[in-house]
Amino acid sequence: MNRRAFLIQSVAFAVAASAPLPALAQPARRARFEPTRFSVQVAGSGPDVLLIPGLGSGRNVWRRAVAAVPGHRYHLIQVAGFAGDPARGNADGPVVAPLAAEIARYIESRGLDRPAVIGHSMGGTVGMMLAARHPDLVGRLMVVDMMPQPTSLYGGAMASQLATGLQSMVGSRQGRQLLSSIVSAFSPPEASDSRSDPDVVARAMHELGTINLTGELARIRAPMTVVYAAADPGTGEATARAFNAAYANARGARLVRIDDSGHMIMADQPTRFAREMSDFLR
Repeated sequence: MNRRAFLIQSVAFAVAASAPLPALAQPARRARFEPTRFSVQVAGSGPDVLLIPGLGSGRNVWRRAVAAVPGHRYHLIQVAGFAGDPARGNADGPVVAPLAAEIARYIESRGLDRPAVIGHSMGGTVGMMLAARHPDLVGRLMVVDMMPQPTSLYGGAMASQLATGLQSMVGSRQGRQLLSSIVSAFSPPEASDSRSDPDVVARAMHELGTINLTGELARIRAPMTVVYAAADPGTGEATARAFNAAYANARGARLVRIDDSGHMIMADQPTRFAREMSDFLR
């Protein structure tokens, strides 16, 4: 090769070597999932714990317990349409079952490793749905004062009448407003930041009137604790028998009765509840 040909070849090689490499195809970045059926506030650090409040309640029902049991990263959930949050994804249709499904998606999207789940009342129903239908996502479950069939809290005949009554009430605006007023009247001050959306409350309450998770309890693999209230010492044993019968299908469930307490155990017996919550999370 003569000198001129060698020079041309060298220049060509240098130009080729300095040319930018073709861009490699990049995988499409998935958009971060943002829930529409609930909002979340995260507090603390440590193992993850999801806290789900009950019908018409806000996340503030957990504030005292969270302060009393540090050492965890709490995900304080508030249902859209409850306690001042806009209805958003709960603006129409069912509330409870879709809420459980969206919380499952939240756990997956945030990469939470089998978090503990604590749910009060309706939140307990959501927790049972979550643990039964997505057993690989829940590390342990605490249900606070709720049965697998919510209306069974009121007895068989009354439960049937209640479900029928809810069906008629949810069909009218006046009925939905009345249901919302009833829920607000029985909630402690810390449960609501402002009046809940009556449509969302009514639809959720009607849904609770038709739910029976008894047949799904056997699917729950996570260790399970059920904390329930006995307001009247004279009826404590009867209450205990009812809860034990209701959870007979739950494998290894631990049931804990808290006396001298109404439905809002966190508010009525805060010290005892914090102790049970601490033991559960240990």
